[in-house]
Amino acid sequence: MSLYEVAVPTMKRTLTSLAAILAKAEAFAEEKKIDPSVLVNARLAPDMFPLKRQIQIASDSARRGTAQLAGIEAPVMADTEETFAELQSRISATIAFLESLTPAQFEGAETKVITLPVGGAELKFDGLTYLMSYVMGNFAFHSVTAYNILRHNGVVLGKMDYLGKP
Repeated sequence: MSLYEVAVPTMKRTLTSLAAILAKAEAFAEEKKIDPSVLVNARLAPDMFPLKRQIQIASDSARRGTAQLAGIEAPVMADTEETFAELQSRISATIAFLESLTPAQFEGAETKVITLPVGGAELKFDGLTYLMSYVMGNFAFHSVTAYNILRHNGVVLGKMDYLGKP
């Protein structure tokens, strides 16, 4: 199985699930007469990022991680989303980027050396370790945290909302 096959379909499915989850959250806010910005800015704990930032980081992880492995520049997105519609647009743009990638771009990526600046130091990974130990974990963490924020705030969601359809 190639790194493309591991990353791209999984990320697309999770991002599609996040879009559906955000749609449910928006409908929940409307039904319960909650200002949508309350949910967009909700957090699980005071020192954690709000929902909007969780979506932004999941998007960043998908774009930047796959771009690194494909040997291309990731599209830059400003972190200015404040509404469900803006978050949906970001997710759509991220999915479109993933759909533009091809398996050929990932050939040999398993052994490619990836260097990341982290906290004043540099971490070095081979492509396989970078994807499996860093990118996918970071992507999953922020995606499931977005789900958990909404679930914690009363949005009726279940595990299948997060897992999505294969």
